[in-house]
Amino acid sequence: MTLKKTIIAQLLIVVFVLGCSPKAKKDKEHAQVVKSSLGTVIMAYYVPEPNYEPEKIPVEKLTHIIYSFTNVIDGKMKFRNPDIAGPKLEALVKQKQRNPDLKVMIACGGWGADGFSDMALTTEGRTKFIASASEFIEKYQLDGLDMDWEYPGISGAGTMARDEDTQNFTALMKGLREMLDAFETSKVLTFASAGWKRYYDFIETNEVMKYADYMNVMTYDLVSGVSEYTGHHTALGDVASNDILGTPFHKHLDSLYKNGRYSDPNPRSTQKIVDYLIGQSVDPKQIVIGGAFYGRVWKGVVPENNGLYQRSGGMHIGWLAYNQIRKSYEEDANFKRYWDENAEAPYMYNAVDSLMLSYDDTVSVARKTRYAMEKGLGGIMFWELGNDTKEDGSLLDAIHKAAQN
Repeated sequence: MTLKKTIIAQLLIVVFVLGCSPKAKKDKEHAQVVKSSLGTVIMAYYVPEPNYEPEKIPVEKLTHIIYSFTNVIDGKMKFRNPDIAGPKLEALVKQKQRNPDLKVMIACGGWGADGFSDMALTTEGRTKFIASASEFIEKYQLDGLDMDWEYPGISGAGTMARDEDTQNFTALMKGLREMLDAFETSKVLTFASAGWKRYYDFIETNEVMKYADYMNVMTYDLVSGVSEYTGHHTALGDVASNDILGTPFHKHLDSLYKNGRYSDPNPRSTQKIVDYLIGQSVDPKQIVIGGAFYGRVWKGVVPENNGLYQRSGGMHIGWLAYNQIRKSYEEDANFKRYWDENAEAPYMYNAVDSLMLSYDDTVSVARKTRYAMEKGLGGIMFWELGNDTKEDGSLLDAIHKAAQN
C-alpha cells in the first residue's frame, strides 16, 4: 500500500469513528429536524377538555402539539395542579404511538400569567427556572418548550414589566436553547409573539431568533376584547386605511394613530406583521402564523356595512369557540356569513339581534395555510385545538388538507 493510500485509509477510519460518536449522532438528528421543518408546520396549542380523551385527539394531522399551560411559580416552571395536569400530559405523550413524528411540547405562561419579569431579572433567577424546565422536560419526555411571556417590557393584564425585560428575555432564550441542546435528542424552542409592531420594540428580535426554532405570531385578537368597534380580529389580508375610509372604525384608528397610541394608521393583519418581520430580517421559515379557533362577538351593532367596522353598544360581549359558532350561529337563519375580499376573512351579522361576529372558518384557515406555504413561512399554529368541532369538515381538517396540496 502506498503512503497516499495509507493516509486515505486512516482518514476514513477517523471519519467512521467520529460518525459513530454521540455528538455526531446528535448533529445528524438535528440536521434531520431542520430538514423536516422546511415542510409546513401544523402546530396546535391545546388545553385539555373536561371530558379528556387523548386517544381521540387528531394527532395524525399535526406536526406539533403544545400542552397549555405551566406557570412560573416560586421561580420555577410548574403545573398549578400537577396531580391533575401531569397524568393528562403523560397520556398525551403516549399518543405519539399514533404519530411517531409528532412533537409534544409544553407551554409556559399565557395571557395574564405573571412571574416572568421577576424570574428573568437575574442570572440566578434564570438559572433556577431553566433547571426546572429541564427537569420537567425530562420527567415527561417532551420534545420542546414554548415560552408564552405576554409580554416582555409591556404589562399584559396587570403583569409585572420592566425596561430590563428586553435584554433578560434574550438571555432567558439563550439559556433555554443551551439547556435543550444538552439533551441527547433534538428539542424544539418556540415563543408566542404578538401580531402587532409595538411588541417588537421591546424584544431583541434578531438576537432571540438565534435561539428559537419558531416564533408563533399570535395573528388573532388584532381587534381586542376591549374594543367598542367591530373589525376583523384575525384578518389575513393587508387592509389599508383608505379601504375603510368613512367608517367609525377608521375614525377610531385614526385618532389612536394621531395621539401616538398606535404607530400605524392601518388595520392590523397577518400579512402586515409578516411583511414587517421579514423586513426586520427574520427568516421566513421561522415564522409561524396563527389561526383563531374562536370568534369575537359584539352586540348592539348597527346594520351599516353588515355590522363591519361599526361602533357597538359597548365592549364586545365575549368570545365563542368555533364548535359553538358552527352549532349556534351557522345553523341560525338570522345569521348571514359575509366574506371580506380585502381582509381575506369571514364575518357574520345578525340584524335581528344586532350581533356581529369576527372569526376564522374553514375557508379562511385554508387560505392562511396556503399563504404560509406560498410565502415560504414555517407554517401555521392555532389557539386552541379543543375549540374545534368534532364533526367532519373541522378547521383542522381544512388546514391539513390545504397543507397537502
